[in-house]
Amino acid sequence: MPNVVCVGAQWGDEGKGKVVDQLACRADLVVRFQGGPNAGHTLVVDGETTILHLIPSGILQPATLNLIGPGVVVDADVLLGEIAMLQAKGVSVGRERFRISDRAHVILPVHSALDRAREEARQTITIGTTGRGIGPAYESRVARTGVRISDLLEPDTLRERLELAHYERSFLLEKLYGWPAQSLDEVWERAVSWGEKLAPYVDDVGVTLDGALREGRSVLLEGAQGTLLDVDHGTYPFVTSSTTLAGGACAGAGIGPTRIDSVLGISKAYTTRVGGGPFPTEDTGAAGQHMGSVGREVGATTGRKRRCGWLDLVVLRHAVRVNGITGIALLKLDILTGLPEIHACVGYRVAGKEIREFPASITTLGRCEPIYRSFRGWTEPIESARSLDDLPQAARDYVRWIEDALGVPVDLLGVGPERDATIARRNP
Repeated sequence: MPNVVCVGAQWGDEGKGKVVDQLACRADLVVRFQGGPNAGHTLVVDGETTILHLIPSGILQPATLNLIGPGVVVDADVLLGEIAMLQAKGVSVGRERFRISDRAHVILPVHSALDRAREEARQTITIGTTGRGIGPAYESRVARTGVRISDLLEPDTLRERLELAHYERSFLLEKLYGWPAQSLDEVWERAVSWGEKLAPYVDDVGVTLDGALREGRSVLLEGAQGTLLDVDHGTYPFVTSSTTLAGGACAGAGIGPTRIDSVLGISKAYTTRVGGGPFPTEDTGAAGQHMGSVGREVGATTGRKRRCGWLDLVVLRHAVRVNGITGIALLKLDILTGLPEIHACVGYRVAGKEIREFPASITTLGRCEPIYRSFRGWTEPIESARSLDDLPQAARDYVRWIEDALGVPVDLLGVGPERDATIARRNP
């Protein structure tokens, strides 16, 4: 397999974990390149569900080496709990299977507390943060006061690094938001323990990747969240705190852009969104309820119900452009089974004008009315389909129209939650 970046093409929750798990059998290394434990990648193998927040989704494929890149922010307690969970399932998580970059930043307790305090203090518009400390940890990184995994391995200087990260944010937490003080001594003791437990997994991930690529081995780069949650190109300020695009995969993993062969954009056959912010194609009627209940649209990390609506081609065209997407993995087509009519948004109408490009202004987006094209639905179950010809004609028409509208092939077509419930039309 070539070196592939997998990115979400909507607001996240598209099913990236399922795709990465499936493709990982043909990859030598799988690398998570951004985000933190605000991600929830759900894998279903032989009827058993595994939810991952930090460890790459290739871990269930026994021949892959799974790496957390320097662009990820890591909650050590979550990571150690995830390692223990996988080991309890009988999954090997030794150094030959899993490593973490020494340059990745650490989410401290003060980051998580500050994240929750800010969201609680917002009186009108909440961002919908998971409260896991992702944003404050990235702030510390940019402010050059962050603590990295490498710092955890140097207890003699660790306290000094912790003081830099802790002081200003503790001041905000106590004086601005009125939250209780956090003990630096307790944080230092926990951080030393984190370093001792994570030491066997720490690696210079960029060097490991470079060596693998020079040997001709294949790499799968796994993103978290989705294009419209990108801090620059998403629905700002209702976004995450990192670059979720394919362009961020190189910096977040530690390799150059000339090493990337293709970009696979992951999309549902409809659209969902968690948290606040405009959602032009949201359907609050029977169709949206059908998508939510049949699709089990509940966040794997937060447990929050996802808002559901029709496929939005304005969103997908934007994702294709900013990511350089070369192929689409269209998932959850089976969830549309039983709907008498299916809609897809081809443009927006705002203030009497039709627009086809995704607007930067969140105010403009909130005023957009979707322009729909309608398709016949189908009633036949499609979970057992393994080729496009196995699908009902109406489903085939819908898929082919999406390809034509985007000018990008649908390489993979998901027809169920299991690993093998996929129509592979082309090797990404």
